Amino acid sequence: MKAMTAQNLRSAFGGESQAHMRYRIWGAKADEDGFPMVARLFRATSDAEEIHATLHFKALKNEKGDFQVTSGAGFGLGTTSENLQGAIDGELFEVNEMYPAYIAVAELQEEKSALSAMRFAIEAEKVHAELFTKAKEAVDNGKDLETEKIFLCPVCGFISITGKEDNCPICNTKKETFIEY
Repeated sequence: MKAMTAQNLRSAFGGESQAHMRYRIWGAKADEDGFPMVARLFRATSDAEEIHATLHFKALKNEKGDFQVTSGAGFGLGTTSENLQGAIDGELFEVNEMYPAYIAVAELQEEKSALSAMRFAIEAEKVHAELFTKAKEAVDNGKDLETEKIFLCPVCGFISITGKEDNCPICNTKKETFIEY
């Protein structure tokens, strides 16, 4: 794998790994604040970020050794509303800045496995940003996210709060394999 794409994948791996843990922590805070469905959304999205990190790690299959990994990450534990804003900001950074740049490099370098991993991630992150925005609007109005179940595609990290999809709209995985929260 070309050096720049490998560096970008390592950075994306670091960012997704940090988001995975941050959302676990923010999910516990949402439970504590009385927003159980927002907490479930954080947990499902945490698992989605783990899926993305794993895809990036596997795309780096021939890379071995120790590397400095630079990735941006939001820190701090605020109210559930503040944590949701932090999640929205992080997802939108990935959608609008990070992944478009990384995808452009991977395309130029013709790195197919990196492109697949990054394309799954950017499309799922768009959905995550929308769902976090919906959750923040509810929380800011003193309500929980209005849904009974949350569904996660185990292949690409897509999340649904309706469960109406027959297949994942990102990777076409059958709904029967979705993880329910």
